[in-house]
Amino acid sequence: MMKEEYDFSKGVKNPYSTALKTKKVVTIRIEDETIDYFKKLSNEVNLPYQTLINLYLKDCVEQQRKLHISW
Repeated sequence: MMKEEYDFSKGVKNPYSTALKTKKVVTIRIEDETIDYFKKLSNEVNLPYQTLINLYLKDCVEQQRKLHISW
């Protein structure tokens, strides 16, 4: 039988909640073809396209990738 109310105030805190990194909402201009690429890829791997973009950028940070730009 279910109770009408449950008291979770003395429950155990999720040990993984502090391990998760917070994300910051930003506005960024990205070309349509780039968004289309990640959306297509997201359908193939069944992940949201914003998650894929974040994972790609995170990989760039971890690998210390630097873009070579020549004008």
